[in-house]
Amino acid sequence: MAVISIIIPAFNEEDNIIPLHARFSAISAPSHTFEFILVDDGSSDNTFGTIENLSRQDPRVKAIRFSRNFGSHAACLAGLAHSSGDACIFISADMQEPPELILDLIRKWQEGFDTVIGIREGGQSPATMFSRFYYYLVRKFALPNMPKRGTDVFLVDRKVVNTVVSMQERNTSIFGLILWSGFRQAFVSYHRGQRDRGVSKWTLPKKIKLFVDTFVSFSFFPIRLISLFGFFVALAGFFYALYIIYHRIISGAPVEGWASLMVVLLLVSGIQLLMLGVIGEYLWRSFDETRRRPPFIVAELLGLQPPE
Repeated sequence: MAVISIIIPAFNEEDNIIPLHARFSAISAPSHTFEFILVDDGSSDNTFGTIENLSRQDPRVKAIRFSRNFGSHAACLAGLAHSSGDACIFISADMQEPPELILDLIRKWQEGFDTVIGIREGGQSPATMFSRFYYYLVRKFALPNMPKRGTDVFLVDRKVVNTVVSMQERNTSIFGLILWSGFRQAFVSYHRGQRDRGVSKWTLPKKIKLFVDTFVSFSFFPIRLISLFGFFVALAGFFYALYIIYHRIISGAPVEGWASLMVVLLLVSGIQLLMLGVIGEYLWRSFDETRRRPPFIVAELLGLQPPE
């Protein structure tokens, strides 16, 4: 009988833990057994206490408690590192992704696919349009196999788990690493629900960080872009200098224009600072990798053993 590890990152989700467990408990899978690994990502409420109470009632409930908030991608990585299942499923604790979807993911996995991705279906909204534009950029310049609508729930086989855990990368996207690693993929469609309890922790700074991490980790496009842009700016400056020299020699016109000179100076300086910022993002991540700091710190384990 196969074991399926269900990894659930949770950050201040005290109100959702019990209803989520109830819905998972109602799922019947005769050919599989489940282990539920809830990762408390430095919650300030009673999330971990609620998980502890559930674990006394259901031995399948296990938990990892971080020393502070490290982010959902670190929580997913911790769940992978501590899991023992033949396959792992990621699903959020807000119940916007229906727990019953895991049966569809498992069926596809049984057909021989190593990665099974849940694809969101639904109407258009301004937030959805911005999200789709982000995924379009990722598909175009970083990860061509990224789903058009992205995903928040997916299953990975044990060999994919071992591959991702062995990478030990920081400041990256777990889902991006899974896509980058290749392996056979399948897709399952579902309709995303509304959050009934609590508020979303997916803030704008976290979205910006994910955007930067994705492009810096999986694409050289930003570096190539600033190289090309710098080349064309330099080329334009060269031809403009020739024009000024020609105009001065042929027509004898005086070289004037303090205001235009300052505009060009400020424009070029701003472009240079922008280019330095992009280069700095790459350099900082390289430096952060060399320090070998752990991507997360475990404060407490519940029903789990530290990975070997």
